[in-house]
Amino acid sequence: MPLSGKRILVTGGAGLIGSHLCERLIAAGHEIVCLDNFFTGTDRNMRSLLESPRFSVLRHNITQPLDAKVDEIYNLACPAAPVHYQVAPVGVMKVTINGAMNMLELAARTGARVLQASTSEVYGDPMVRPQPESYWGNVNPIGPRSCYDESKRAAEALFFAYHRQHGVRIKVARIFNTYGPRMHPNDGRVVSNFIMQALHGKPITIYGHGENSRTFTYVDDTVEGLMRVMASPDDVTGPINLGDPAEVTVRTLAQVIIELTGSRSEISFLPSLVDDPQQRQADITLARSKLDWSPQVPLREGLRRTVQYFAELNR
Repeated sequence: MPLSGKRILVTGGAGLIGSHLCERLIAAGHEIVCLDNFFTGTDRNMRSLLESPRFSVLRHNITQPLDAKVDEIYNLACPAAPVHYQVAPVGVMKVTINGAMNMLELAARTGARVLQASTSEVYGDPMVRPQPESYWGNVNPIGPRSCYDESKRAAEALFFAYHRQHGVRIKVARIFNTYGPRMHPNDGRVVSNFIMQALHGKPITIYGHGENSRTFTYVDDTVEGLMRVMASPDDVTGPINLGDPAEVTVRTLAQVIIELTGSRSEISFLPSLVDDPQQRQADITLARSKLDWSPQVPLREGLRRTVQYFAELNR
């Protein structure tokens, strides 16, 4: 784990993963600067953090350059839900690509380590199962999801270009579907959608036949993985997959959530979304060997905690 006493910048620090990461880093003795423009992040996620004198919030759009003295940078800023990136595709690309550039420039000036939170979406609709980091992916470069998929791929390319040309100390983590308390209730992601629909007794809407698969990683496990990636030796640049290798169909996920909520909701099937990946499964061989990391929270337990969060939120 990182040594105590560092000054760490977390972009997107008011979001799901960012706020949990900030808490862990504060607990480890670091000074944290949370950068967020609050497009998707919320003040509610930072309530406990604001009590710490070692935590500060910088309201800033990552598409604009930033000067700061920091030792490490976790670049998590980016709208990651389809409901956001399909409404504002140009904005998503600016945040992802220009934001990566600005954080790399900051790292080049300060000598800070910088971690890019990439995504399993770089694999597109994969033709390899499970997906190892060596797989180049199967992405539609002009489809409705391309603003997110391709900008994340471009950000990875930028990171390695800065590493090769300027010697910037980079880390790239490919995050698979992450869920848990502090998810936005209306972000359009499958876990939050299903839980909200179940709690309100509405039909659970599945796009397609429901046999398409995903891997779901509890937020605490993702945060632990990110910290281990950052703490790894300089020659471990990544990309490194961070995801639960247990593959679950969307239909099964819906059934588990109905059971955990005690809901009477029925499952409703809608037409498939364009370019929606049919299969996703993380190969975490590299994370196990380089980081000694693997998920610890089983899906059912993680979903139980997440259901409890949403239930309290809706009281």
